[in-house]
Amino acid sequence: MNWPNRLSILRVLCIPVIVLLLYLSAPWCRWAALLFFALASFTDFLDGHLARKNHWVTTFGKFIDPVADKLLVLSTLIMLSYLRLVPAWMVILILARELSVDGLRMIAVSNGKVIAAGPLGKIKTASQMILILAILLFRQPLFSSTWGMIAGVWICVITLWSGVDYFVRNRDVF
Repeated sequence: MNWPNRLSILRVLCIPVIVLLLYLSAPWCRWAALLFFALASFTDFLDGHLARKNHWVTTFGKFIDPVADKLLVLSTLIMLSYLRLVPAWMVILILARELSVDGLRMIAVSNGKVIAAGPLGKIKTASQMILILAILLFRQPLFSSTWGMIAGVWICVITLWSGVDYFVRNRDVF
C-alpha cells in the first residue's frame, strides 16, 4: 500500500474522533475537532499531490480517496446539523448528490470503468472542507450572516453543478 492510500485511510480513521469531539460539549472539544478536521482535510491535498507527483495513482486510490472525502465531509456536516450550525436540508442536498454520483460510479464499475474525481468535484470538496473549517472556527450558524449566506449558496451551487457535470461527462456509462 502506497503513502497516498495510507493517507486516505488515515482520513477515514479521523472521522470517529471528529464525530465524538463534536458530540461532547466541552469547549476544548470543538477546538480539537477543528484540528482533527484540518489534519484530515490536509491529507486530502497531500495524498493527491503525492500520487500525481510520484505516479502512485492506483485503482484503489481512485476509489478510497473520494469515499474518504465524502465520509469526512458528510459525517462532519451531520454533526454540524445536529449542533444547529448547518441546516439539515443542505446536508440532505449534499448527501443526495453524493449518493447519485456513487450510483453512477457503481454502474461504471460494472462496465469495467473507474471514474476518478473531476475538477469540479475537487473544487466542491475543497469548498465544503473550507466551509466546515470556518464553521468550526467561528461557531456561527451558516446562514446567520451575509458571508455565511454567500458561502452556503456557493456550496449548494458547486455541489449541484459538479454532480450534473459527472453525469454529463460520463453519459456513455448509460
